[in-house]
Amino acid sequence: MGKLDGKVAIVTGAGGGLGRCHALGLAAEGAAVVVNDLGGARDGTGGGHSMADAVVAEIKAAGGRAVAQYGNVADAADAADLVKTAVDAFGRLDIVINNAGILRDRTFKKITHEEWDAVIAVHLRGTYLVTRAAWDVFMAQGEGGRIVNTSSTSGLIGNFGQTNYGAAKAGIAGFTRVLALEGMKYGITVNTLAPAAWTRMTEDLMPTEQAQPMAPEKVSPVVVWLCTEDAANVTGRQFCVGSNRITLLSWQVTPIGQHDPKAAPWTVDEVDAAMKASQANWPKLLRLSDV
Repeated sequence: MGKLDGKVAIVTGAGGGLGRCHALGLAAEGAAVVVNDLGGARDGTGGGHSMADAVVAEIKAAGGRAVAQYGNVADAADAADLVKTAVDAFGRLDIVINNAGILRDRTFKKITHEEWDAVIAVHLRGTYLVTRAAWDVFMAQGEGGRIVNTSSTSGLIGNFGQTNYGAAKAGIAGFTRVLALEGMKYGITVNTLAPAAWTRMTEDLMPTEQAQPMAPEKVSPVVVWLCTEDAANVTGRQFCVGSNRITLLSWQVTPIGQHDPKAAPWTVDEVDAAMKASQANWPKLLRLSDV
């Protein structure tokens, strides 16, 4: 018996790297999986069926159930078809893992509008479109659901040369926090994953000796757990996961100062005094090494 027997999952960008590992992990616990992948290059260009088909074959060879879907998550019709594929193939939908992504890294002074728009479209719009289509199915079924959205420390903390990627990933985190609040009354949990792994997306950004310690297989068990009944009350959280390490990243509120709201506005000097008096209590600026 698996922890996800009878469940149906969608994993976007599941033709390789983290998505493949997520799909295999969900299937190993009994879920039927729709393996979505456009089959393109790291920058989103091109396409093909071989990547998704290979993962479906792996799942079936291990005794699991899976079908492929090759749509572009940034296209509304393709996103709707992805959800329809799950329902047509397996009769229902319980889990959505929004993992698909591309990179168009460039310093801000050199970035083009096209490089900005392409990354925002796949990451942020793609997450929205797939989730929106799935949400309708969750509402109709009336049995809750699980959504895991993929953010990044580039958006939650920051990383040089990734304003487009960081903006998209920060947007996904904000989307997740709001949707978690809306999903509570329906039993739908919505959580954020910020993974650190050696994949096609990161292989030229990390030293080769990190390939084994940061294998994507060391991220996916957290994703699978978030989809089980053991995590039924876990929602609106941000998990940084990599190298067998799990960190909960929380937003903090730090009071700085307060005047009577009926009093005159702050003066700039009063703001300066309040800021300086409170700075010792400000949370430190995080670095990637902190997570």
